[in-house]
Amino acid sequence: MVVQATVVFADLTGSTAFFEALGNEKATRAVMRLTQWIGDVCEAHQGRVVKKLGDGVLAVFTHAGHAADALIAIQRGHQLRLLTWPSNIRMEIKAGIARGEVLEVDGDCYGDAVNVASRLSDLSGANQIWVTESAVQEIDKAQGLRFLSLGPINLRGKTEAVPLYKLEWQEGVVTEFVTMQASLASMERPEPQLQGKIHLVYLTSSRSFSSADMPVHLGRGEQAEFFVDDPRVSRLHARIEWRNGAFFLTDLSSFGTWVRFAGSDTDVPLRRDDCQLHGTGEIALGMPFNDISGPTVHFSFAPTASLY
Repeated sequence: MVVQATVVFADLTGSTAFFEALGNEKATRAVMRLTQWIGDVCEAHQGRVVKKLGDGVLAVFTHAGHAADALIAIQRGHQLRLLTWPSNIRMEIKAGIARGEVLEVDGDCYGDAVNVASRLSDLSGANQIWVTESAVQEIDKAQGLRFLSLGPINLRGKTEAVPLYKLEWQEGVVTEFVTMQASLASMERPEPQLQGKIHLVYLTSSRSFSSADMPVHLGRGEQAEFFVDDPRVSRLHARIEWRNGAFFLTDLSSFGTWVRFAGSDTDVPLRRDDCQLHGTGEIALGMPFNDISGPTVHFSFAPTASLY
């Protein structure tokens, strides 16, 4: 039977170090308890657990709002749990939400929404919840949830970039960079980048790096592959790496990193967080874009033939 549903993938990150620290037996019991708890929370929010996949959970919901509420409860509850855990055995949760047609067969489910939710869970960072535009639009505006636009992102198996959002679940987080789900802005969607090479420009410095050169660090220290000489920039301020066929930027600094994609009116703030780079845009280091004196690096993707 084919139905319209909201699909959730929730995965545990850092399980390798967890197993190394506790050993297979203790770690397996802990992971099983966590995935059982994640499933219980999903069911408490009117979801159905389809299956548990090692250190992950696949669940379906009739309404996207229930899925969002479930994952918010899971993230907040897990953060309280982590306060009592040693720092070397922390396992964070990352998740994806997608809405669309789902084929249900013998208790399992299949379809594009299932595949996309899985991709979002893979691409999202620790403590993050990534959401498709269709799911955001289905969420009742009365819930008052905040969504940060990530812009169109290329997903494996999709011919066109997919507009994605990050659900801001932390209590008390208020930022001018978020997009309220009640007023999703239409954006000019950049063409998918040619994968494998990124071009960076800062003032008179201009360099290109291939996926084979990764990781590449931006900063003012001698170890930084792309040097940005500004006192507001950390020695190793941010890292670009190649994952799942795409470039990702991770903030490593004390003061933050901001990304602005061409065609989007929403800036993406990163605080020890990451996002996928696509199309063209700018990276602000140490200072947000509204401070015009701050150091800004332009990025783009160019044909491999121009690599130097």
